[in-house]
Amino acid sequence: METEKQTRSEPHKLPFGKARLAALPAPDEGRAYVYDAKVPGLALCVTSTGTKTFYIYRRIQGRPERIRLGKFPDVTVENARTIARAVVGDIAKGGDPVAERRAARNVPTLREVFDRWGTLHAKVHRRSWPEDVRVFQKYLAPFHGRPMNRITVGDLAEWHGRIGEDHGPVQANRALSLLRTLFNFSPKVGYEGANPCKQVTRFREQSRDRFLTPSEMGAFFEAVEKQPEPWRDVFLVLLFTGARRGDVLSMAWADVDLEGRTWRVPHPKNDQPTILPLVPLALRVLRERHERRSAAPWVFPGRSGHVKDARKAWLKVTEAAGIDNLHIHDLRRSLASWQAALGSSLVIIGASLGHRDLKSTQIYSRLQLDPVRRSVEAATSAMLAAGGMLELEGPKDET
Repeated sequence: METEKQTRSEPHKLPFGKARLAALPAPDEGRAYVYDAKVPGLALCVTSTGTKTFYIYRRIQGRPERIRLGKFPDVTVENARTIARAVVGDIAKGGDPVAERRAARNVPTLREVFDRWGTLHAKVHRRSWPEDVRVFQKYLAPFHGRPMNRITVGDLAEWHGRIGEDHGPVQANRALSLLRTLFNFSPKVGYEGANPCKQVTRFREQSRDRFLTPSEMGAFFEAVEKQPEPWRDVFLVLLFTGARRGDVLSMAWADVDLEGRTWRVPHPKNDQPTILPLVPLALRVLRERHERRSAAPWVFPGRSGHVKDARKAWLKVTEAAGIDNLHIHDLRRSLASWQAALGSSLVIIGASLGHRDLKSTQIYSRLQLDPVRRSVEAATSAMLAAGGMLELEGPKDET
């Protein structure tokens, strides 16, 4: 066998065979190479510990390279020859398998892409960042440590279907959307591969039309009133403003104008806030909190920053009220539904919910808050009346 001290001009060649290679002795030290007499450049490296590995030796763009093919006998002689011929053919066409393997080793994992996406974009620009973290930790865990180029369409189709069966089509689609977003972001951290999520078919989702009905209002308010700090107030503000959960949880005193009876809802994406009216029901809750506020800037402070996860508290509300299939977001839908039932126009309802599509924004820009305020006040008062909770309303504010 040719040792590392031997010149490559005199390589030791022999016809490769399973028994012949198995019988090759280990060198006393270092490594020894033996070359196949049938396929030029195919070599077997034998170390002093007895490990035997197939390599193909070739010059690539003028530089000598040994390209590892795999260990013997896991890789058979026949397979080693087949792989070696394929590598030689690729090099002849201008390929550089060494550079390709080096690049493959530098492909980021999904977790690395997620962390960079969070730092460079999501934490600042996405209100849904806490929900993104939850979805990533719960549903994308099978791929956390996997390089992006090893996440295949087949993997995703099976994974997406399994989530759909176990957790429902909505959660499956949300997880797929987050993964697709991460693939779209990955070129910014050096990965230029295709996005396999584009080839996975999303589940059809049935639009929700769930909202609090008149017969449910009494039990709902009774259950909310029993909730501890700060969840009672969180759920009341959610219902009385129709705002999104993330906006209410992160509400800051700097954005609340108690005298002007408005709430400035920031929008990190475009720096154009939405101004929502605060009806007497919401004002009462906020004024009570303002009187006993701490030094924290948040209306609903938590252990670290503002409160973030309302799901456990919400489950207690729905269980205590005996209400099935009601989600937190349905509070927003409830306000809109009661406004519609009382005759408010879609434009007014859209304005009260802070919708920001271009067509609606052009219309809302000509609206004052007064008709929006009257619509929300009428809807919230009707909900309280249905629930037998008029004592919550308190005195009306002067206009």
